[in-house]
Amino acid sequence: MEQWLPLFQILLDSPSPEGEASFWLLEQHHEFHSPATSAFLSLLLSPLHSLSSLTASPSSSNPLIWLQTLPFSIQTRILSLLAAESRRFCPRRLQSLACHIMNSDLPSSSDHPAFWVRRAARNLFDALPGSVLESEQRPNENEFDSLPQWLDNIAKTSTPLLPWLPVNVSHLQKAATFELAKKSRSKELVSKDGKIKPLLESEDIDKSPPPLLPRSSQKAAALKTELLAIDCTADSLHLADKIRQLCLESGVGNELKVLELIEPWEATDETLSVLLLHLVNDGGLFSKSWPSYVLCSMALPKLLTLQSPASRALLSATICFCKQQQTAAVEGLIFPLVLHKEGINAMLCDVLVRIIKECFHPSHVSAFCQRLLCGGGKGRKHVFLPGHQGLISEQVVWTESSFHLFQNIMNLEVYFTPDTNDKLVSVIEEMASEFSNSLKFGNFLLCFVTKCSYAVNAYKVQLRDATEKTSTLVTRSILSRLNA
Repeated sequence: MEQWLPLFQILLDSPSPEGEASFWLLEQHHEFHSPATSAFLSLLLSPLHSLSSLTASPSSSNPLIWLQTLPFSIQTRILSLLAAESRRFCPRRLQSLACHIMNSDLPSSSDHPAFWVRRAARNLFDALPGSVLESEQRPNENEFDSLPQWLDNIAKTSTPLLPWLPVNVSHLQKAATFELAKKSRSKELVSKDGKIKPLLESEDIDKSPPPLLPRSSQKAAALKTELLAIDCTADSLHLADKIRQLCLESGVGNELKVLELIEPWEATDETLSVLLLHLVNDGGLFSKSWPSYVLCSMALPKLLTLQSPASRALLSATICFCKQQQTAAVEGLIFPLVLHKEGINAMLCDVLVRIIKECFHPSHVSAFCQRLLCGGGKGRKHVFLPGHQGLISEQVVWTESSFHLFQNIMNLEVYFTPDTNDKLVSVIEEMASEFSNSLKFGNFLLCFVTKCSYAVNAYKVQLRDATEKTSTLVTRSILSRLNA
């Protein structure tokens, strides 16, 4: 009885007793074991013959059970809880309890509290599985508490793998396959007959791509020369077909090596736009990383060194590519650009805003902002050529244009997750002194306190302190919003 006192206290005092009682079952007892739930039902169903003679009518054929000694409101809540959590209890005993309440001599008037007890018992009865209600046989009282027959047979094996886990070692060995060695990166293999043998190097699944043949390298050099000499669209289309064919011939895993040898980013923007649009659809011939490889070897190098507004041809082709390949756009373009080692400039900011605005849903933008700022490198994956590694940092390098980018993202009605807001608040605190006279930083801060109510409510003091370090045209506006 004592172990159930907290549960009865919840049922007595809580404004939402069924919900809190369910959480109590989960949190305090995790997944309730059958004996415990059976004990609770046994308590509720305990007959009280001595009290029956005092409280029940003389014509009553059903003796009172312990549940019926409780106030009507508690009875109703207990029956509602049993209906909600019926999967944790023996259905046959729940049926017995519900039938007992419905057959008892309770007042039938809707003005009497007992009316709701009978209604809750009826709801419990209706919540039980149909197979239980239709069956008239009761094969075993302990059926709910006993192990299934198949599990009981396995538990009787003489050599269990673990004393608490009824698994036969021989069954486990026979089921072991090459996948076990693959996932563990082990150099031993458990064969189907249960024997352990060395894993041959030729059987190792985690193979590196085959070495690039000299013939492929020569073809790539020839394509590089041809690329620089292109002067018409027809030649660009023909070259795109040759690049595709060479990547297929070189084998899976060598596509990026081939593209790096060809150096397609050295071509004109018009040629690159044709190549991008022609290679965006691979017909399922390449791996899923192929779009990222194309993007990081053609558009990314151009944009990483962008010092003037991007050409219309390059920007249009890049946006068209990103619309069709959104995952590749994030991995092969947006992440590497935002993580530029020198920070993004105004021209790059304009390109990123156009891509984000035209190619992504606001929820997708919120997701990759969260991965960018809060993943710590683990949540994001970016693809780039080895030769460009020196241009890409592990963390965001904050510049005026970086803050302007995030202001534009917020103006697109993108709602950041709480952890993204937390990270931005810490950045604001850290960078307020450095960008104290920057109007772009001030506009970003004003937009942030206007649109990110969660962060404003949680970090009002920190945001006010950071704002007081600035001296721009919008400082007063920011402070008035924070004070309001």
